[in-house]
Amino acid sequence: MTGRRTFGDSGQAFPIYITVVGGLLFLAFAYLAVGQAAANRNGAQTAADAAALAAAQETRDQLAGDWLEVVADPTKWQAILDGDGALFNGCWRAHELADQNDAEVQGCGATGLLGYKVDVVTNKSVGDSIVPGTEDFKSTASATAVIEPRCTFDLPGEGAVGDDGNDTLPLPQLTCGGTNWDPDPADPITLPEPEDLFDVHLAD
Repeated sequence: MTGRRTFGDSGQAFPIYITVVGGLLFLAFAYLAVGQAAANRNGAQTAADAAALAAAQETRDQLAGDWLEVVADPTKWQAILDGDGALFNGCWRAHELADQNDAEVQGCGATGLLGYKVDVVTNKSVGDSIVPGTEDFKSTASATAVIEPRCTFDLPGEGAVGDDGNDTLPLPQLTCGGTNWDPDPADPITLPEPEDLFDVHLAD
């Protein structure tokens, strides 16, 4: 009697065991699908961030080149530091960086600020999973990178004269992110690099 009752109890427990194991397997595959989707979204965001930064750095370098062309005339410095004359032709760099991150640029252009907004889509889908439709789902992401001047300076006051007593004045000192520069067009070592003149970062 006792043996038959034990066997019967075991028989009743077996379907419950199968149900529990099946449920656990389903949850495991569901978590895997969620992880695949998250990884795909992260890849899209990485590609968008890199693309936007690359485009903004291209324009930053152009502005730094413009500043070097007028370094002998400090009255023109501020306009360039403010982004006047910026050419927003850096989207080719966005395409390069997106491609390196296995994504494609869907949109790229200047923002209301001095910078770029880039939209990308991943080349690869999330992949097969227990969630229907993921095999064709591709993640999208957007990023905005801005260019901000890092330098300040003071122009000589009206009527100022140089150390030699004539109207030839030394160039004003630039203060860029806590570092002082005394620009001398004849000495490249005294001229700041693009990253000294401008900061490029992702918008908050």
